[in-house]
Amino acid sequence: MTSMTSAPSATTDTTPIADDTERAREPMIWVNGQMLPKSQAAVSVFDHGLLYGDGIFEGIRVYNGKIFKLGQHMDRLYQCADKIFLDIGVSREEMIDIQRKCVEANGIKNGYIRLVVTRGEGSLGLNPYQCPKAGVICIADTIALFTPEMYESGMRVVLAHRPKTPIACLDPRIKTLNYLNNIMAKCEAIHLSQKLGITDPKDQLLEVIMLSTDGKVSEGSGDNIFVIKDGKIYTPPSDVGILEGITRRFVKDELCPMLGYSVEEKLFGIEDVYNADEVFLTGSAAEMIAVREVLTHDNLEVTGTHTISEGEGPITNALRTKFREIVTSDNVPED
Repeated sequence: MTSMTSAPSATTDTTPIADDTERAREPMIWVNGQMLPKSQAAVSVFDHGLLYGDGIFEGIRVYNGKIFKLGQHMDRLYQCADKIFLDIGVSREEMIDIQRKCVEANGIKNGYIRLVVTRGEGSLGLNPYQCPKAGVICIADTIALFTPEMYESGMRVVLAHRPKTPIACLDPRIKTLNYLNNIMAKCEAIHLSQKLGITDPKDQLLEVIMLSTDGKVSEGSGDNIFVIKDGKIYTPPSDVGILEGITRRFVKDELCPMLGYSVEEKLFGIEDVYNADEVFLTGSAAEMIAVREVLTHDNLEVTGTHTISEGEGPITNALRTKFREIVTSDNVPED
């Protein structure tokens, strides 16, 4: 493997892309065949997506007017639908058209699409086959999970006590509407940050590292994780119980090879994270962000602070710079 950690080009801006936040009118939302203003967009209170978290979704980035990795997002959406026996009732081509219409209707150049497919309106019972038609919702708007300063300094994260839901119970590779496992883990970080009285935005605790029930590193509450040691890059395999992230795949299969790196999928423990030279997270909403420190706690009492790096490391910076170069270009990949 050839390492290429040259300094980023002076012409490449590594600042996360600002979403289009100023629009002249109310956002327009696609709901079950209609494009409606946000104030009128609604679903039935009998929709099983609301009642039971029964459905699937995709979070998709829009860069420079292009829908990033749209093809792969559509592959995952329809694969997840099959795994939960959900007939979307809308063709792939129609679903792509819905997203493009939402992007155009809202004047989005750089932003975020939330595509939701619910089981649809049904009875108050669990039976999914009493929901005759799936619900389809498409939102084209903005999202900003972390401050620009965090991308430069790296994040502080918390080791979650709550383990990742095992595959045998509910496969995390299926991107369902039921995110409570992730949310409860994320709350550990938020509550610890509040208890510690952290006010500096770059130091706030907003993300966690979750372990499998047998103690292996899985992922964050909404991101995949990569560790770097001695110039080599590792990420957990999907069978540890993680979402097979689209940005994770792009980094692993395309971005790293562009810079002369390969990524090995392997199981590892939290000590490997503590001892890493660099750690970073990936996700459609988060993009790429370094982890500089991991805190451990017992009932919101800090039991350890593990410093990984002082800010963003050189390999992470090189990868993120290349990522930014690609998504700000005229050739944003939609495959």
